Amino acid sequence: MASAAFEEIAETFEFLDDWEDRYRHVIALGKEMPPLEAAFKVPALKVDGCASQVWLRPMIAGQGAEAVFDFAGESDAMIVRGLIAVLHALYSGVTVAQVMAIDAPAELGRLGLDAHLSSQRSNGVRAMVERIRDTAAAEMARG
Repeated sequence: MASAAFEEIAETFEFLDDWEDRYRHVIALGKEMPPLEAAFKVPALKVDGCASQVWLRPMIAGQGAEAVFDFAGESDAMIVRGLIAVLHALYSGVTVAQVMAIDAPAELGRLGLDAHLSSQRSNGVRAMVERIRDTAAAEMARG
């Protein structure tokens, strides 16, 4: 159920044999993301549970379960910025109902990230996914 953008990342990862190459690719994805405006680096948008500083700004078009989900994000750590880019590819442009249906651990597991991230980074990814899912759930509840 992953987006075309995420499938492209997964395909690229299949060709990268070495974890160091995959790590560099994740960082490159993060460098391609536009920076989050300073006005959105506020406590309400900061994600708790991450070792580095992470901000996620949800941007939802429409209302209820069919609203289209998107977000902007940033981190002070290059690898985490890349992980934000991977999550953006996974979730951007789907409905909030689809956000709830995406099995993020399984999709991210296809990339092998879980085996190569520190426990702190893995916890941070889980915290970001939880924030994304909570935002989608709140939008669905607003109906």
